[in-house]
Amino acid sequence: MDTQLNAITTIFTEFYYWVTIPLMFLIHVGFCMYEVGASRRRNHLHTLMKNSMIIPLVTITFFFFGWWIYWALPNGPFITGGILWEDAAANAANSPTMGTNLDDRITGVFWAAFLLFSWTAASIVSGAVIERINSGAFWVLAVVIGSGAWIIDAAWGWHPNGWMVQLLGYHDAYASGVIHAIAGGFALGVLCVLGPRLGKFAPDGTPRNILPHNPWMVAVGLFIIYTGFWGFYVACNIPIISPEEIDGVIVGTTWTATTIYLTPTSLSAITFNFLMSLSGGMLVAFAVSKGDAFWTYSGGLAGIICASAGNDLYHPIQAMFVGCIGAFVAYKMHHFVERRFKIDDAVGAVAVHGYAGFAGLIIAGFLLWGHPSSPYDGYASINPLGQFLGAIIMFGVLGFLPGWIVAKILHAFGLLRIPREIEILGLDFQDMQMEREAATEVRDAKRALV
Repeated sequence: MDTQLNAITTIFTEFYYWVTIPLMFLIHVGFCMYEVGASRRRNHLHTLMKNSMIIPLVTITFFFFGWWIYWALPNGPFITGGILWEDAAANAANSPTMGTNLDDRITGVFWAAFLLFSWTAASIVSGAVIERINSGAFWVLAVVIGSGAWIIDAAWGWHPNGWMVQLLGYHDAYASGVIHAIAGGFALGVLCVLGPRLGKFAPDGTPRNILPHNPWMVAVGLFIIYTGFWGFYVACNIPIISPEEIDGVIVGTTWTATTIYLTPTSLSAITFNFLMSLSGGMLVAFAVSKGDAFWTYSGGLAGIICASAGNDLYHPIQAMFVGCIGAFVAYKMHHFVERRFKIDDAVGAVAVHGYAGFAGLIIAGFLLWGHPSSPYDGYASINPLGQFLGAIIMFGVLGFLPGWIVAKILHAFGLLRIPREIEILGLDFQDMQMEREAATEVRDAKRALV
């Protein structure tokens, strides 16, 4: 920090990203409440611990190799260039910047912001598979998406020099595809192998509605996720940058905040659009679900996710209508896929994140057609074909396919799903038995004293 201005900029940037981390932590708190509330009483502890253990497992693996992938693979590799060994070396686990270092105050908080995105991707999958997946199998899947698949798509479509940005004009400012479509696709791939919960479908194939044991906990969990999404949106920006540092065609005369692509934006813009897309999603979800609380709140989330690809550039009214479309698509697609293909997505995660995120990418291709995708000369502009191909890559190639393949491998070894008897008794049956025995022992001891 050679000047006072550089010192202030560095400290502000450090604090900016640091604040996003506890805000995004609330997303994980919300997911835990949401999933426990949606599960039945006999599965509470298993559901909670299955999701909670994402934190240490993904954190450690992301430190050792996930972060390296983002910096190493923006070129594919071998699509627009090779592996960026030098860039990646500075972000490897043994690099001096990956620890206490007064000469680098940004890497730790920027790494942590991306880490919280990893937790979010894994948590999205977690909700879809509750009440029948083996915990160990899920943790393998969580590492695959949290420290592998999603960070590859971030390198391709979220890095300022990612090959998808360069060649396709891919634009996904707040991660409709980079986080949500890939996680939804991954969850769908796992569900195709895992199968439905026992009793979900009647003998004639009609789906039964397995109600959450605590709808209040589900609602509060979703509101906490909304709150955490403020941190998610802010972490997708770079808080302040000099236009001289953006060596391209989109430059200004003053310092500015930018998106992850280094294109100018502001917190004011995304505040308008976040709230308008949330509102549009909630209104439509309330209407199409006939006032169902679960889908009303989930629809608000689908609205945000659908508009996220272009919420740096949309007008607020556009964001509202895109949010409306996202909620409608999520609700209708969830029930169609459930009936037609017998997919038991316990919390609608594939629909809210996957289908809404996929739709949001395509919509952005039309609404933002011709707008520069990057400040750099020679990059493709935003276009419908590029966004459609990007949606296929996110949802299908890096989402569904890895989820299905890894789930197939785990299933082949008999590790994916819990035994039928345990599913009937409940995943917490043994713990509940031990609790009852302990309570009985204490009660008998008290009686003996009397």
